[in-house]
Amino acid sequence: MTFIKFKFSMLLLLQLTVSNLAFSQQNITKLSTKDCKKLQQNKVITKSNPIACSRLSLVTFSHRNDHGTIHDDGQLVVLDVIAAQVVKLTAALTQQGFMIEKAQPMERYLGDDKRSMTDNNTSAFNGRAITNGKRWSLHAYGVAVDINPVQNPFIDIGKDGTAVVSPTQSARYAMNRLNERVGKQPRQDMAEDVVDLFAQHGFFIWGGDWNYPIDYQHFQVGPRRFVERLISLPQQQARVLFEQKITLYRRCQKENKTIKKLKRRAHCANTVIQHMKKPHV
Repeated sequence: MTFIKFKFSMLLLLQLTVSNLAFSQQNITKLSTKDCKKLQQNKVITKSNPIACSRLSLVTFSHRNDHGTIHDDGQLVVLDVIAAQVVKLTAALTQQGFMIEKAQPMERYLGDDKRSMTDNNTSAFNGRAITNGKRWSLHAYGVAVDINPVQNPFIDIGKDGTAVVSPTQSARYAMNRLNERVGKQPRQDMAEDVVDLFAQHGFFIWGGDWNYPIDYQHFQVGPRRFVERLISLPQQQARVLFEQKITLYRRCQKENKTIKKLKRRAHCANTVIQHMKKPHV
């Protein structure tokens, strides 16, 4: 009986996944051989990248600027497995009135993360190492998004306590994360406002939760081990696994409505992350 219930729930989840994919397909374009050559020429991907370019998809979407005007030129390059949820996420951000100044693929910046941040560009795939490190960034897997870098800076902290803010124009604008301040208008583009929304669509880890470095702009799907498992599976099987984690997070949210919002988000995200760390779950 237990096996029958499990089989039925898996079948239902598979049907929902296929349905969700069909709903979002018009906004998703698989990268072509020509697209991949362009990425190589513009230093965004190399032959040693942890995933092949053929696993990447371009998501196109509409977004609001800081004047409330809707533009239809948003573009994010992501792993094929998560593309359908990214379509839904960007639609939800627009519906909520969240501002994204611009979102262009990293070839516009020749793969230079600093240039992209300085231009306040929201981005996803970039075949680079982690900042100040040697391991591949999760951006190189297409499973991380940096949103509004000027409003949500990356803060590196030296051993002497010196903080280095990137991009530099954020230092006197976005270090104070309070959004309800005397004499100041609330800002509509702070990552704190959409942390739960990102988690609702599969981005369970937020760099704003870290002690060091603090990366307010950064959202990623999960721990590296889970991401590596995700890309090792057949595409449809990986989608089902990814959707399972989203379902787990949403169920946790519903079951813990009496907990305050911020604490509930942290609890449910941690529940999913711990689940991701279990072997073959």
